[in-house]
Amino acid sequence: MSKASDYRVIVSIDFGTTYSGFAYTHIKNKEKEIFTHTDWQDYAGRFKTPTVLLYDDGLKSVQSWGFSALPKRPKRKKEKAIPVELFKLHLGNMTNKPSLPKGLDYKRAITDYLHEFGKIVKDKINDCWKVDFFTQVLLIFTIPAEFDDNAILIMRECAYKAGLLKEQFARNLKFMTEPEAAAIHCMKSLKEHNLSVGANFMVVDCGGGTVDLTTRQLLKGETLSEITERSGDYCGGSYVDQEFLKFLESKVGANAISQVRENHYGQLQYMVQEFVRLVKMKFTGDPSEFEDTELELDDICPVIKQYCKGEYLDKMEEDEWTITLKFDDVKKMFDPIVKKIIRLTDSQLHLSNNNCSAILMVGGFSESKYLQSRIKQEFSSKVKLISIPPQPVIAIVKGAVEYGFREEVVSTRVLKWTYGTDVARKWRDGDPIDRRLGDGRIIAFERLVKRGTQINVNDKVYQSFISYDATQRKMGLDLYVTPQDDAKFCDDPDVKTLGNWSVELPDSTNDDDRSILFTMIFGNVEIDVTAYNSGTEAIFDAKFELDM
Repeated sequence: MSKASDYRVIVSIDFGTTYSGFAYTHIKNKEKEIFTHTDWQDYAGRFKTPTVLLYDDGLKSVQSWGFSALPKRPKRKKEKAIPVELFKLHLGNMTNKPSLPKGLDYKRAITDYLHEFGKIVKDKINDCWKVDFFTQVLLIFTIPAEFDDNAILIMRECAYKAGLLKEQFARNLKFMTEPEAAAIHCMKSLKEHNLSVGANFMVVDCGGGTVDLTTRQLLKGETLSEITERSGDYCGGSYVDQEFLKFLESKVGANAISQVRENHYGQLQYMVQEFVRLVKMKFTGDPSEFEDTELELDDICPVIKQYCKGEYLDKMEEDEWTITLKFDDVKKMFDPIVKKIIRLTDSQLHLSNNNCSAILMVGGFSESKYLQSRIKQEFSSKVKLISIPPQPVIAIVKGAVEYGFREEVVSTRVLKWTYGTDVARKWRDGDPIDRRLGDGRIIAFERLVKRGTQINVNDKVYQSFISYDATQRKMGLDLYVTPQDDAKFCDDPDVKTLGNWSVELPDSTNDDDRSILFTMIFGNVEIDVTAYNSGTEAIFDAKFELDM
């Protein structure tokens, strides 16, 4: 197992919904210079590469990934390769998850992508320094604020299967939320704007899939305190693309788009690509700066002709398979997404009692001039500084490396969930009679920590158990999670089983030898558990088993 003192290199990985990237440095770098990888095969100079895979027609192997997996100008014959994207969204608790090819599990897609991505990471680190990747490199994965503990554990499993870890629960992998990483990087920007100790600021991280928000307070010694629950939703830039497809449905019919999506996904991808390049990236929200854009469907998606029927076909033939995007059309694609982001931002302001000195916008979608103007329009009267730091697309990967240099930069975090365990207590009047056990006890939920609580990152919660059964060889701690403030029982509707931590018990009849003290740290993004045997004085990491 690696110790912090073993690390020589820090690597941060921003595995995004639409684009992914990484940054790195050596801990002995006196200037603490952080390098962002930009050498993506034939696309040098880009900070990120698309989170896209291209499988063979049997889904047996990955043919290409990243930029090389993006569709080229469509051919009229059916493509054999199968493109896959947006698979990260399957980790979230959301409805209407994007479809995947039949026979492809989202965990496999994530693992396959991280495997290809990991080759680039390993090669780059090996080119720079001769280190043992599994023991001397600290990996920091950034994740959306909305990811729950199960999603984090699945990410860890996929990283392990992708060959990024020597053991699944290796200590050299850490997680942090994307807005927290961005907040750390943005501290430098705050100095330039003369924000002082005690000032609160909000980070709005607008990515391709999610928009994540956190409100932090500047403390002495260049440290940060989280003062509200982090929040987020699925309203990133890719959802504007989905609105574009809805617009197309009004022109060619929903069935036509559905058939192209199912049978010719590469052509659908290319059509969206053209919309992004020609329209989305240029849209400012100012009618005087907008020019109507024509998209020739028989050129960018020729296969759509065979699926367009009835009155849709008549109209498209009359228009020679050309659709025109006008200002109001594009504005209607942006507005539902932008309004969601405004609501999220307003809610964060409310949580901080409108005590916020700055809003900092980061992430790829934050580069949208229209989104920037709407945020400024809505909040400039409430917040004195609304800023987009230089290179907002890499604020997350750089902030994560900065965290690796100095983890104490994060002083406190606010819990997003309530955690508890199951305990046997005496049955009381009012308890359900059908839950009463033969010995007069009842199994109930016992809260360990409450959501919304601000805790120091190293605060510990203790739970002790004694086994009076000399034949028992394992002792476990069941952990439950709920979005509510508390719960009565572990099978209440909003309570989920997170998993079980188990430890081996010695072959002994001595009660001290069979007493285990579990120590839990909830202040990190990933729950940290150790167990202590008071009789043998042995300290060891408890084994975690995810309850799926």
